[in-house]
Amino acid sequence: MNFAEDIKKLRRKLLLSQEDFANELGISYATVNRWETGKSKPTYKNMKLIDEYCKKNSIDFDIANEILEDEND
Repeated sequence: MNFAEDIKKLRRKLLLSQEDFANELGISYATVNRWETGKSKPTYKNMKLIDEYCKKNSIDFDIANEILEDEND
């Protein structure tokens, strides 16, 4: 699975729209949309936001594994 699919799966698991997920992270809806369509990847700052959000909400989503997998593709 690639990052775009993983982030979409995570968001759907939380029962959030792209807009709601973006609001939770403090970013724009368009940013989440670009991630999910594979048009862009999160910046380091945004990766930290995702990681902090997941930790705060006890969600098993290891951003470090996502980064390593993406680099190996």
